[in-house]
Amino acid sequence: MHKKYFAILFFVFPQLFFSQIYFCKDGTTQFTSEAPLELIKAQTNKTTGVIDAATKNVAFSVNIESFNGFNSALQKEHFLENYLEAPKYKTADFKGKLIEDIEFTKNGTYTVRAKGILNIHGTSKEKIIKVKIVVKDKELEVDSTFELSLLEHNIKIPKIVNQKIASVITVLVKAVLKPKA
Repeated sequence: MHKKYFAILFFVFPQLFFSQIYFCKDGTTQFTSEAPLELIKAQTNKTTGVIDAATKNVAFSVNIESFNGFNSALQKEHFLENYLEAPKYKTADFKGKLIEDIEFTKNGTYTVRAKGILNIHGTSKEKIIKVKIVVKDKELEVDSTFELSLLEHNIKIPKIVNQKIASVITVLVKAVLKPKA
């Protein structure tokens, strides 16, 4: 009797048996603030990401305190403690779903969109993010650049430094996701 149900599940929902999960824990996230008086860049190579090929669900997360490359130690301190309040809001996360289809089993380059919730500084906003995904030898190379409004995520910048920090930040995410064993 159990074999019969297994066979039905196998043929009706094959994704349950052949679902491929792609994963990384060393992706790169970089941000750039290009303001009239100062250019600020920082990055981390500790971005984690997962894509489920069967459901098209995606999730990426980065620990705020892992960013490096600021112009000075004081600038990093202000970024972590005053603006993003890293002790209180430890991660920035995106959870969503790919809108377009991808042939995960065939090498190729796909430009798609991911629609989901971007949570930064304790504020969640729905966002559609354009993503380039290269399927190459059973791995996924993910590359995305998008803009982030500080105001939308309740990140307050004091007037005294508003000429040094852009109100809209450019974010770049790159990662190579491998099949999860």
